[in-house]
Amino acid sequence: MVPIGYGKFVRADRVFALVPIEGDERGEGRRTYVHVDGLNQPLIASRSERAILADVEAALAEAAGVPRRTGSRARAGETLF
Repeated sequence: MVPIGYGKFVRADRVFALVPIEGDERGEGRRTYVHVDGLNQPLIASRSERAILADVEAALAEAAGVPRRTGSRARAGETLF
């Protein structure tokens, strides 16, 4: 489960698109449209698309049994071994 803000959570494996809200539509905590499989309309998140994407990636990696990458080298895209 991935938090999208406003006390809402979505399953990481059901998120198929994240679209930043720009211009006049953005405001009052509205940051990102989260498109979820099985819903006709996107959910409105109060978190940025990058933050949600990082949580989705971490949740899917954990479910797949992939070891978590930590440290500055992991953020730079370098291998740890």
